[in-house]
Amino acid sequence: MLIQTVATQPFADQKPGTSGLRKKVRVFQQAHYLHNFVQSIFDTLQIPADAILTVGGDGRFYNKEAIQVIIKMAAANGFAKVLVGQNGILSTPAASNIIRKYTTFGGIILSASHNPGGPDDDFGIKYNTSNGGPAPEKITDAIFANSKQISHYKIAPELPEVDLSAVGITTLDGFEVEVIDSVSDYADLMQSMFDFAAIKRWLAAGHSLKFDAMHAVTGPYAQEIFVNRLGAPPDSLMNCVVSENFGGGHPDPNLTYAEDLVKVAYGPQAPDFSAASDGDGDRNMILGSHFFVTPSDSLALIAANARLIPAYASGLSGVARSMPTSGAVDRVAAKLGIDCYETPTGWKFFGNLMDAGKVTLCGEESFGTGSDHVREKDGLWAVLCWLNLLAATGESVESLVRKHWQQYGRNVYSRHDYETVPTAPAQAVMQHIKQQFASLPGQVFGSYTVNTVDDFSYTDPIDASVSNGQGLRILFVCGSRVVIRLSGTGTEGATIRVYLEAYTEDPAQQQLDAQDALAELITVSHQISQLPQLTGRLQPTVIT
Repeated sequence: MLIQTVATQPFADQKPGTSGLRKKVRVFQQAHYLHNFVQSIFDTLQIPADAILTVGGDGRFYNKEAIQVIIKMAAANGFAKVLVGQNGILSTPAASNIIRKYTTFGGIILSASHNPGGPDDDFGIKYNTSNGGPAPEKITDAIFANSKQISHYKIAPELPEVDLSAVGITTLDGFEVEVIDSVSDYADLMQSMFDFAAIKRWLAAGHSLKFDAMHAVTGPYAQEIFVNRLGAPPDSLMNCVVSENFGGGHPDPNLTYAEDLVKVAYGPQAPDFSAASDGDGDRNMILGSHFFVTPSDSLALIAANARLIPAYASGLSGVARSMPTSGAVDRVAAKLGIDCYETPTGWKFFGNLMDAGKVTLCGEESFGTGSDHVREKDGLWAVLCWLNLLAATGESVESLVRKHWQQYGRNVYSRHDYETVPTAPAQAVMQHIKQQFASLPGQVFGSYTVNTVDDFSYTDPIDASVSNGQGLRILFVCGSRVVIRLSGTGTEGATIRVYLEAYTEDPAQQQLDAQDALAELITVSHQISQLPQLTGRLQPTVIT
């Protein structure tokens, strides 16, 4: 095999964010740009002679071209074999499952998650380690360091392009590329975890389901699981053909961007249960008939009822949530007598806890929920959790949630996203709050008195690594809070995320729409942050 060493120069902007490197497609299409980052990953690793690399992505524009480059570079850098999903497709949780099931050395996942796709939109790449989870910060920091000093990359230019459409093995000079069925291993895992027979009976009894793949990666998985294995009618699925530009939409499963599904769920013939997943299949949105379940409540409710799901019948070792996620699951953990961990945003922070057996369930308020069956959040897993609970209890989505609030109280919660804010004004908001750290405690804003203000930091209980600067917290005496952070998932400008939370045991307050219940806290957040004045944004782009 001819291996070519190509001279190159560093790019200054290859620092991975919350989950990998995300840029516009045209950035990745620059000469050497993708190659440099892939080589920087490989240079960070000690690759053994028998190493197998898992490769797949969410089907967005430029995925197939990037996969061919990665295969040629993997061959040149000493990998013995590459496992790649058919047509280049692997949902992020499915890729994690493949890494774990076949004990591959690690994986490269090509996705910008819930960001739009297409020639003028977003592309992403991240490395997952042998546990199936996103690379921890010590590895992503090393990748970035390598990217700043790279002088050459290695590639096997004469390696023929692999036919990604055909399942099978291609061999060249001892190097193998195996195209695998993208769906079957993951569907088998789900069937082993949930009571498919009970869900089939629930559907056969006349209950209705609607699942929206948002023209993204979970379409083929939904067809296999919901229709082929659970017997749901084919019209239970919508937008389930994978599209390189996600049908021209924004594959983020929330009340704003999943508009097609929301119209169904709140329409005159609303299904009993509706759900959506995102671009790469790791996020979820759960809806009942005319009823939305916040991701924070979803995590708490799954934890409270986990023993009804076969995979968790023996109980949970612990739970974890990202810091901006509401404290609803904390209350469940306290009642169950198990530990609850608060981590920074980013699924990679859950990996050590799961590997150490400290937690079983994890969740983020950004529509990500999962468990230790893989090391990624998992959209379809969350959907199946809910279907299993509906089948086991005979309750509706709304009745399950309202009974949960009656028992545990309600953490009234909302997230306001201000997207593509120019970087300077976004930083000004954060700086304005930091300048008030000393003066805010004790100040009164209407019915709210500030208790403490800080910039969240986290010390990993397993490896003692420290992560600072993870989000600004304004904590009030009554237990309410406002959290403000800049998102690391965008590709241009900044997204300011404002998280608002107030706890109530008052049944009347529990009935209110979240925006009404949080109205005063929203005003207070603006008073403290001066966000409207500093950014010119009077309304959020997205409210969830």
